[in-house]
Amino acid sequence: MSALFNPFTLKSITLRNRIAVPPMCQYSATDGLINDWHLSHYASLARGGAGLVIVEATAVSPEGRITPACTGIWNDDLAQAFVPVVQSIKAAGSVPGIQIAHAGRKASANRPWEGDDHIAEGDPRGWQTIAPSAIAYGPGLQKQPRAMTVEDIRRVRQDFVDAAVRARDVGFEWLELHFAHGYLAQSFFAAASNHRDDAYGGSAQNRGRFLLETLRAVREVWPEHLPLTVRFGVLEFDGRDEQTLVESIELTRQFKSAGMDMLSVSIGFSTPDAKIPWGSPFLGPIAQRVRREAGVPVSSAWGFGTPSIAEQVVRDAQLDVVMVGKAHLANPHWSYAAAKELGVERPSWVLPAPYAHWLERY
Repeated sequence: MSALFNPFTLKSITLRNRIAVPPMCQYSATDGLINDWHLSHYASLARGGAGLVIVEATAVSPEGRITPACTGIWNDDLAQAFVPVVQSIKAAGSVPGIQIAHAGRKASANRPWEGDDHIAEGDPRGWQTIAPSAIAYGPGLQKQPRAMTVEDIRRVRQDFVDAAVRARDVGFEWLELHFAHGYLAQSFFAAASNHRDDAYGGSAQNRGRFLLETLRAVREVWPEHLPLTVRFGVLEFDGRDEQTLVESIELTRQFKSAGMDMLSVSIGFSTPDAKIPWGSPFLGPIAQRVRREAGVPVSSAWGFGTPSIAEQVVRDAQLDVVMVGKAHLANPHWSYAAAKELGVERPSWVLPAPYAHWLERY
């Protein structure tokens, strides 16, 4: 039996296999509001056979969007628009998840195919960004953010809580907090972007405080029987990798104590000078170390989109769940293709009956 196609249970949720579609921004919303593109996109991915489909980074406030075209969940109308998306994912046999996020100093940007840089000063589409310290990211994202006050920190933490409540109430069954990729939470933890001298800066414990406080606050409102997960950049690839990884593993232990159920192991992306060893699957051994030393289930993306690799990292206990992103954009039925390649008996079982019937018959 393929390890990749074994079910996986976390809290009360059982995934039909170890394949997940990670959050992938579509940059196709209007003022945070999703539309027919998103409904078609997520329904198609779920019909393809993945056990879990996580909706793209969805902003907890207007200022938290990466671009003006990002999805949002900062009010009830925006949240209600996700109901048919949730229903379509569940109807296809997948578990509906959502990632909630705040982009911090990387917000107020143009869409990737329109420059992937900060919106120019004076352009009415842009807005003031915020961050733990008034430090710009660098080339392409040179807008200086406003350093957050303690009151700002409390407000954003509450925005995450309110977003989690809305996600819960419209039926999402898997919640992921976006604490990675140089966005707001990661920029608190990264020493390069956090130069504060108060309780939220300095030591690794202080730099992790905003993340822990936010996780604890969300845990109070997110149902105990449903998975609460975190995507976190455990490495920056900036020359201090072992120190960062040790600090990240310690913070992950604290996440676990605070109620986190799984960590999605990723990259910090907090500095433009990072030397990331792109290759397939370079994060597997790192995720395995986090899994072993922090004692938590793990998932990861970046380079696992080949069926044999996805199978091997689960079999070798590097990952509990494999996040397959771009390969699903190329082929929404990646799970079916993977099952065929791995020799799974009746591979079409992962598909809806209107597809499976014809694929099995001929």
